[in-house]
Amino acid sequence: MTDQYTDLRRELETLTTEAFRPDLAEIDRLTTLDIARIMNGEDQSVPAAVAGELPRIAAAIDGIAERMARGGRLVYAGAGTAGRLGVLDASECPPTFNTTPGGEVVGLIAGGPQAIITSIEGAEDSPELAAADLRQLGVTAADTVVGVSASGRTPYAVGAVEYARSVGALTVGLACNAGSPLAAAADHGIEVVVGAEIVSGSTRLKAGTAQKLVLNMLSTITMIRLGKTYGNLMVDVRASNEKLRARSRRIVALATGAPDEAIEEALTATDGEVKPAILTLLAQVDAGTAARLLAESGGHLRAALEAAHR
Repeated sequence: MTDQYTDLRRELETLTTEAFRPDLAEIDRLTTLDIARIMNGEDQSVPAAVAGELPRIAAAIDGIAERMARGGRLVYAGAGTAGRLGVLDASECPPTFNTTPGGEVVGLIAGGPQAIITSIEGAEDSPELAAADLRQLGVTAADTVVGVSASGRTPYAVGAVEYARSVGALTVGLACNAGSPLAAAADHGIEVVVGAEIVSGSTRLKAGTAQKLVLNMLSTITMIRLGKTYGNLMVDVRASNEKLRARSRRIVALATGAPDEAIEEALTATDGEVKPAILTLLAQVDAGTAARLLAESGGHLRAALEAAHR
């Protein structure tokens, strides 16, 4: 047992995300403002690190979008902070892009939903648990599984990718260390190396920020590719509260320039759905025709408009 933990300690000592910063050894003696300045300065290095991985991120997105266009799902799998970030990204897709909750984009965290707010000891150490979670979800070759791990060695994330590949799913490994087992196991390896944290090993900091930025790209650009936006407008937004209903009206106004009365009529005719409402106004068609044109264009508003004008 001692040898096992000695080996693990030595392995962690080789990871950039676990490195000790001697220059910050007395950070607790600084003023609050000085610590904030240091932290802010460190955070500014994160976007540059992400920029270095953009070709690999883009390639992964194209693969994800291709599968999702055929009905596949995007599944995030991680433990701890990485798992929570995946769950967060997945949970934001329904109100933003009108995806089905728990449907097209799914977040899995080692230890289950309780692990979102409480540490579940040992859950991240089990690749078998990841395989079981993916089997329960019914992952197939139509889907994409993104393993997320700051260290790039978390058994749950690596196990998720390995199981997903075994059933033919597309796989992405997102890590914050170079030469990681996670990236090596995946079809698309993304390694955003942000360096040591100001609190040694606290990968909820720069590494967490880097992972959030990449997950933002994976989901958002995939949805753009799937026609979930019109330009930079969220035309698939789900109007589930007063704020979102107001946003829906504003989106229709920005897309069409129509007067308020016409916008209200269009949204009423389309049961509050923004995309067909825009189409009825811009193409001068009724709600039924708008629905048909969108269905025939795979939900892409621009393609539906072109078809209407033809």
